[in-house]
Amino acid sequence: MKKYNIPVEASLEVIGGKWKVVILCHLIKNKRRTSELKRLMPGITQKMLTQQLRELEADGVINRIIYNQVPPKVEYELTEYGWSLKEPLDMLCAWGEQHIEKTYPDKNEVLIESEEA
Repeated sequence: MKKYNIPVEASLEVIGGKWKVVILCHLIKNKRRTSELKRLMPGITQKMLTQQLRELEADGVINRIIYNQVPPKVEYELTEYGWSLKEPLDMLCAWGEQHIEKTYPDKNEVLIESEEA
């Protein structure tokens, strides 16, 4: 049985790292295909994206939906458990926006894509 010093360690085990929170923020907005996620996250390699998706799926945070068609279609969505992360993720996004506004005179210089994607 895994032991944690403080509860935040358990949170970081599931959503920690550079990409998982970004993936989850995209999935809060909509179901996404792997190719869509890759396009929205140009800095991630295909191998890393696949690994992160598998880990989030194994942790019960996202569902992988496989459509029985040709060519095959796979989409990812948040599970009910994954939706429980919405409020903390919204708070992280809001804090990040405040940090960017505080740190950079023109936030458009550092934000690559609008949040509408």
